[in-house]
Amino acid sequence: MSRVGFGRSLKPLRRPLLWSALWCCAVAAVVVLSLTPAPDLGHLPSNADKFEHVFAYALLAAGAVQLYSRWSSLLSVGVALVLMGIGLEYAQGALTEYRMMDRMDALANTIGVIAGLATRLTPWRDLLLRLDGRKS
Repeated sequence: MSRVGFGRSLKPLRRPLLWSALWCCAVAAVVVLSLTPAPDLGHLPSNADKFEHVFAYALLAAGAVQLYSRWSSLLSVGVALVLMGIGLEYAQGALTEYRMMDRMDALANTIGVIAGLATRLTPWRDLLLRLDGRKS
């Protein structure tokens, strides 16, 4: 009888459950921060929040690159993150009185996902694997 693994799509990490859980917590943090009142940061330049959107979603997608080895898995995660960003923008407008839906935020989220997934094409794609890979 073969031992049930954590999944063929994941890279061979020593602690895949830990890293997957941390990534899920980061996704949950983006959801919570998107639906709670925004902190008052004073006067910021127009559209400065777009950089926050790009950065947050790029980090989520780059985190997925660290976890998943298959392009098909990364594509699925990327589509899910884009849909999450669109859904959260809709939820901000429909479910809250202190946030508003902004199509440009959804576009910034999508750009962030693309940028994060692009780290798959860099030498950084296996950084977590080098730090936490299984011992041979």
